[in-house]
Amino acid sequence: MVLVPKGAIPAFYMDETPVTVKQFREFVKATAYQTEAEQLGDGSVYNFRQKEWELKKGAYWEYPFGTDQAKANAKHPVTQISWNDAQAYCKWAKKRLPSAKEWEYAARNAQNNQFLYPWGNELIVEGKYKANCWQGSFPDMNLMKDGFRFTSPVGHYGKSSLGLADLSGNVWEWLNDEVMKDGQIEKVQKGGSFMCEKTVCHGYQISAQTSASANSALFHVGFRCVKDLE
Repeated sequence: MVLVPKGAIPAFYMDETPVTVKQFREFVKATAYQTEAEQLGDGSVYNFRQKEWELKKGAYWEYPFGTDQAKANAKHPVTQISWNDAQAYCKWAKKRLPSAKEWEYAARNAQNNQFLYPWGNELIVEGKYKANCWQGSFPDMNLMKDGFRFTSPVGHYGKSSLGLADLSGNVWEWLNDEVMKDGQIEKVQKGGSFMCEKTVCHGYQISAQTSASANSALFHVGFRCVKDLE
């Protein structure tokens, strides 16, 4: 974990990366936990051919696209995890989910700045992409100039000056905050994902956020934990 120093908010520790498939597997082995996607029998997957979200039978954290597709890579962020699942993992790990203020403070490297991203204002630095996001026309064509069509190994694009990785792109991350949307309480997510294309969804900028119901499991959403200083 990385220490996020005291400043605008009290200091805390934050996981360097989103929780990986390997880490979540260790939790499941230790507790025999069943995610909500497993209990329901399906998870949310975007159908790029039909251009719509669908509930894919058999999709869960080990097989985020369904059991007829490839198994999740152990070094990639775990997905198809609901907010409730993330809470269960955090409790087991003796940690918690970050607040939106904590997450954004960490993404800004504990500084009072208005950069778009943890590293500055440009997605491409010295000819290299700094995050896993969509290049091309969403959802018809992903040019994959960043090297990946879907999730990428955690930490692949380097770390911020605080030592944190994947705070922009790769997967949306569950937070502890909630918002009211269409008369329903939803849990906040920040960070953007591999599906974010700037002209449609600039979700990988620090200030952006989205939300979903606490029991939603999606193939582009994960989480990371934080811990209070003792």
